[in-house]
Amino acid sequence: MSVVGFDVGYQSCYVAVARTGGIETVANDFSDRCTPSVVSMGAKTRAIGSAAKTQVSKWSVKLVSFVHWAILHNSLLHLSTPPVVLAYGIYKQDLPGPDEKSRLVAFVDLGHSAYQVALCAFNKGKLKILATAFDPYLGGRDFDEILTKHFCEEFCTRYRIDTRSRPRSYMRLLQECEKLKKLMSANSTDIPMNIECFFNDIDVSGKLNRATFEEMCAHLLPRLKKPLVEVMQQADVKLDDVYSVEVVGGATRLPIVKEVISRFFGKEISTTLNADEAVARGCALQCAMLSPVFKVRDFSITDAVPYTINLKWSSEMDESEGDCEVFSRNHATPFSKVLTFYRKEPFQLQARYSHPECIPHPDPHIGWFVIQKVVPRANGEKSKVKVKVRMNGNGIFSVANASLVEKLDTPASDAEETAMETEQVPSPTVPKDENSKMQTEPEEQQPSSPDAQTPADNSIPEAEKDGVGEKVERPSEPKKAKVRVRTVELPVESHLHWELSKEQLDCFVENEGKMIMQDRLEKERIDAKNLVEEFVYEYREKIFGVLEHFVGEEVRSNLLERTENWLYEEGEDQLKQVYIDKLAELKKLGAPIQERYQEHQERPRVFEDLGRQIQQYLKIVAEFKNRDEKYNHLDAGEVQKVEQSANEAMEWLNSSVNMQAHHVLHLDPVVHVADIRKRLKELESVCNPVVSKTKPPPPKPESPPTVPAQGDTSATNGPVPEEKGTSGKPGSATAEPAAASQRKGEMPEASVDKKMDMD
Repeated sequence: MSVVGFDVGYQSCYVAVARTGGIETVANDFSDRCTPSVVSMGAKTRAIGSAAKTQVSKWSVKLVSFVHWAILHNSLLHLSTPPVVLAYGIYKQDLPGPDEKSRLVAFVDLGHSAYQVALCAFNKGKLKILATAFDPYLGGRDFDEILTKHFCEEFCTRYRIDTRSRPRSYMRLLQECEKLKKLMSANSTDIPMNIECFFNDIDVSGKLNRATFEEMCAHLLPRLKKPLVEVMQQADVKLDDVYSVEVVGGATRLPIVKEVISRFFGKEISTTLNADEAVARGCALQCAMLSPVFKVRDFSITDAVPYTINLKWSSEMDESEGDCEVFSRNHATPFSKVLTFYRKEPFQLQARYSHPECIPHPDPHIGWFVIQKVVPRANGEKSKVKVKVRMNGNGIFSVANASLVEKLDTPASDAEETAMETEQVPSPTVPKDENSKMQTEPEEQQPSSPDAQTPADNSIPEAEKDGVGEKVERPSEPKKAKVRVRTVELPVESHLHWELSKEQLDCFVENEGKMIMQDRLEKERIDAKNLVEEFVYEYREKIFGVLEHFVGEEVRSNLLERTENWLYEEGEDQLKQVYIDKLAELKKLGAPIQERYQEHQERPRVFEDLGRQIQQYLKIVAEFKNRDEKYNHLDAGEVQKVEQSANEAMEWLNSSVNMQAHHVLHLDPVVHVADIRKRLKELESVCNPVVSKTKPPPPKPESPPTVPAQGDTSATNGPVPEEKGTSGKPGSATAEPAAASQRKGEMPEASVDKKMDMD
């Protein structure tokens, strides 16, 4: 499951992903983490990001803006403030506890086209946005335009050229002024600017320093201070209560911007967040919190409604109109509220922003919502309708649902029915603020309905006695009336401004799919063409280098020159299959050339292997003929076959070497490496079984018979009668040592001498 955060800005965009090691900002195909927010629409393909930005100056006349619609599933849409404060707070370990006083941190975000300030309260595990303020028309581009205007006037005076008359020249100047602004932010000295061939091949130059630039931007400083004042007034806090001030956005790097912010809060600003990537990283963190794949520390976010929202309603039978503020500015969100209406027929609700002058677009209307299938009660009175309005986590207002509340009770007297009523139905003549009742409920919490409760019983007092001992007859006590409440869901038809219909959205999705397919096909076609061109350039270098002797002049001309001319003439714009076929044709022509080169490189080594093996076999044959004892066990007939095979292989080898030596290199070789290896295998299959026979072991010599010593009777066959009195005879002393030597495995001296005499 992918966990990705996108920060799509006016000038550039960043993409961050959640991985095992944490949040990482990914690089694009140009190895840059900053991708320009530019799309170039060509005749057959589109370019996005850096590739499209290179065409801005070329096609500046056709440069247009765009509105982006997106289909997002299992995701959140945010202003830049919530992701920034999340990226700041979730890593802080020193936040106060939930029951302690909150830490107030101000966040200032000045991007390329918009400016926003937020004041947030942090506690451990949660944050709440207290107030927000905006200037949607102030950003870094205003500082760029001041520089551009200055140099336009200077070039008009010095070089007599009107830069604004040519959009391409103006775009180049705007890009150079942006670079100059960045250099002046880091250096206080004069910074030169030079542009070659700027206008009618005229080279222009200029210079500016930071002090002069800040004087030129003096009229923008009050606009920088105004949102700071507003956010403190809305939150109703003192400047001393602010713990720190965090700045993000590329334009906050300007020294004059830092000075204004620091002077207002009376403290040094903090730059612990990445000014460019903080929003994308915060979005990726929020996405990881929604994903079941990642386990993220619990951290709740309470956002604030940026603009006040009002709700109006009317009915055909009622001449009066209702108007109610459902969400005030800086109201907590996500949040839901329940409005109670009394109607006999379907009615319409209109949602709009209360202060059109504060919103960045001219139309303050959000949309209208029709509550359908509203019918009167059985007695003809108005029905009770509850409408739930919601400001969701994306900051989008909607009517979540509507329901009709019906009371079902048993028959009872009119007085009892009147007593059982818990809410009084207002008269149509009641002023509009009393014609509806509004109930609020916290997020994901349904309000308790008083109508759902059974009203208190109307008890009847005991009858009085008319006299002593006289009992007055009392009427029987009526049964208690039971009131039941049934809720019926009502269909709500929503019509939102700036919202595409399903048919339009499906059409856009279909067209986008077609463009994606067209981009893919065009890329494959261009890749196929590039492969053909790459083959031509590669072989051009080779056929005049290592392959020069292996290709004929005619083939060299046909292989490259004709193909190169075809690429830039007839083959400039062909189908993908045409390029594939052309590449296959070129490879078919180039394969024999490459094969001849490889054969020429490998052939000497294989010839050498064959010759070495032949010499080895002939040496074995020679040693056999010289009666070498290493090979005297071989059969003479088999050795003769080895000699014959080796001589035939030697004859074939000499013949092949001589023929190949007199053969031209650009023609196919006389003998191939495969043929030589085949000949070598045939020779080995004949000779190896013969020469690799192991020599049989020599026969074991027969052990000589044991010769007994003189007077020794133990070695004779058959029983020897024991002589009496031998221990006392002199002969017995001679026999005992001989027998002892035999027991120890030693040969008697007489036996050894006898054996030597026999040899």
